[in-house]
Amino acid sequence: MKMSGGVEWALHCCVVLTASNTPVPAAKLAELHDVSSSYLAKQLQSLARAGLIHSVQGKSGGYVLTRAPGSITLLDVVRAIDGPGPTFVCTEIRQRGPFATPADACTTPCPVARAMWAAEDAWRQALAAVTIADLARDVDANSGPEALVGIQTWLTSGAG
Repeated sequence: MKMSGGVEWALHCCVVLTASNTPVPAAKLAELHDVSSSYLAKQLQSLARAGLIHSVQGKSGGYVLTRAPGSITLLDVVRAIDGPGPTFVCTEIRQRGPFATPADACTTPCPVARAMWAAEDAWRQALAAVTIADLARDVDANSGPEALVGIQTWLTSGAG
């Protein structure tokens, strides 16, 4: 299954938001990830439209998660960025060409479509089984518990 690059940026931003007790400005998220502010803004807007993050206005404004990190799944983020539509769309290729199957004989999905839909279902179930909290725990496990604490300190220090 192919996802847009925006999914990765959005997931990283959601993990970073778990490390902050205050709103994080989009510019700080962009600087932290070394990505253009305008590109990241599009991903953040998609997350906000999906209700996963909220924009807080004002001098101390920025973005915050709208729910506990344990209740936001990777599938939620993928849907927010890439949309809820299927990754595979059957075009009934079996009804084309010199050996085309007549449309009235195509009463069930073909084996290709069934296999692709099963794979997509498994992929979505796997994404739904992992939360932003899980990712944050994995960051702590892989990079040490000081990683997200260091990010939190950097976000609030005014550095950068």
